[in-house]
Amino acid sequence: MMITYWLNGKKSSADIEPGMMLYDFLRSQGCYSVKCGCETTNCGLCTVWLDSTPVLSCAVPAVRTQGRQVTTLEGLKEEAEEFGRFLGEQGAEQCGFCSPGFIMNVLAMEREFDTIPSSDEIREYLSGNLCRCTGYAGQMRAIRNWLEYRKTKKGGDASCRKQ
Repeated sequence: MMITYWLNGKKSSADIEPGMMLYDFLRSQGCYSVKCGCETTNCGLCTVWLDSTPVLSCAVPAVRTQGRQVTTLEGLKEEAEEFGRFLGEQGAEQCGFCSPGFIMNVLAMEREFDTIPSSDEIREYLSGNLCRCTGYAGQMRAIRNWLEYRKTKKGGDASCRKQ
């Protein structure tokens, strides 16, 4: 089955098997940041953006990308590296296996909220991301520090829609 889609801003076409999942398709396209830790939608490691909305690629049939925008960590390299430095500074980067999905959700959250979200809002937004190495305290500090930095960098304005 032939599909046409945009992957990290580049239009492309591919012939896929009808039952192929987005996770497998993205890995076949060289997007190795997309990881799968559970195949049951419980860990968040496979998070990518479909038309700017975070989705679990292990639960989305690849055919659903027809005519749509797919963004992986490879397409957000500069922002991901910026936030990754904040994770490292807080000692929140341990094995790193969960980082790609986690970072995808943090970057999406930053775009969605007009103001810096509360700790409870951050926890709720990231509730689908599992990390087996940390207690999340360092990650929370990194997120808050990075969101403050981004707000300052943008002249006091956070980035998008939600209040």
